[in-house]
Amino acid sequence: MLEMKNVNAYYGNSHSLQDVSMRVETGDFVSVLGRNGVGKTTLMRTIMGLMDRSSGSITLDDMEINNKRPDERAIAGIGYVPQGRGILPKFTVRENLKLGTFANNAGHTDINEWIFELFPILKEFLDREGGNLSGGQQQQLAIGRALLTNPKIILLDEPTEGIQPNIVEQIEKVLIDLNEKHGMTVVLVEQNVEFARRASQHFVVLDRGSVAANGSVEELTEELVHQHMTV
Repeated sequence: MLEMKNVNAYYGNSHSLQDVSMRVETGDFVSVLGRNGVGKTTLMRTIMGLMDRSSGSITLDDMEINNKRPDERAIAGIGYVPQGRGILPKFTVRENLKLGTFANNAGHTDINEWIFELFPILKEFLDREGGNLSGGQQQQLAIGRALLTNPKIILLDEPTEGIQPNIVEQIEKVLIDLNEKHGMTVVLVEQNVEFARRASQHFVVLDRGSVAANGSVEELTEELVHQHMTV
């Protein structure tokens, strides 16, 4: 489904990802773990083509995408929920959601009612500006917008960071249901190890821009967590 081989990425002259190789199978749920500043967000941005430059191979369903623009990668089937959510604050909820339909590879430009089943609050606030939503509501909007691209795989960069606990629970349930009930492939950057263990089939640990460990979630031991995540 998604495969990276010997991928390097740079911010200017800073070598941020170093020879990263990983594979995400169709229908998999992979959690990307590690301390702050080790390259997790860089990994997501590299997959989306948002870095200053990168090298190596990134393929989606055996199609090389490392030479494609971010919008082309979105149309190819990669949904992305960035750290900080990326909501347009002066656009209404409806307008923010509509943006997701522009990258829908099936050509659908309507807002699918399924989004409101996942996140009912969005229907209630359709005409409210995105900047007037709470952090948790903005995160639901960002996930809904990404889902409207009709993605094959969705990348989420710390979607529960700084959000009230009741909405964290809702987002966690939605992500698990998307994977288990709808077969969506998920790659999640997460600091909550217990959620990663509950939701994931596989994990990748990054350290200093490289893959330090990876495997099935059953292999995510306390020793690994202590070695690579404890401050």
